[in-house]
Amino acid sequence: MSLSAPEITRAVTLGALRLMEQMSMASVTEMRLANGRRSDIMAISEKGELWIVEVKSCRADFESDGKWHEYRPFCDRFFFAVDEDFPTELLPLDAGLIIADQFGGALIRHSPEHKLAAARRKALTLKFARAAAQRFTQTQTGTPAMTGDLLRRRA
Repeated sequence: MSLSAPEITRAVTLGALRLMEQMSMASVTEMRLANGRRSDIMAISEKGELWIVEVKSCRADFESDGKWHEYRPFCDRFFFAVDEDFPTELLPLDAGLIIADQFGGALIRHSPEHKLAAARRKALTLKFARAAAQRFTQTQTGTPAMTGDLLRRRA
């Protein structure tokens, strides 16, 4: 039985998150960036290196999405995560490659480094920390975390 595109996306995302954990990287999903884009996965290493992982479920998903290059200014390294049936020859060689399923993932090709400027790194690290803390609060309280917008409306 083959999986639907949303099921593949969920499985690949889960596997990529498990790989990040094995690599001692902290991760968050659906991280909004300053350019309005939303990364599928953003991960931060113990040394503060920021990675973005873009999950693709199939050829059509990749070919219909030309915005992935807009993530590069917001990470030190950029990767695609796909399942084992994905036609990897479509993916650019200057991006890293992760093959994943719901059980885990493998780093097949490392990404070249595109070092972030110090000011952007600081802003992204703070945004990452706040997003992770707010999401943790939500899991602890069972309610949506208080966001900046909500706090401003209440003040």
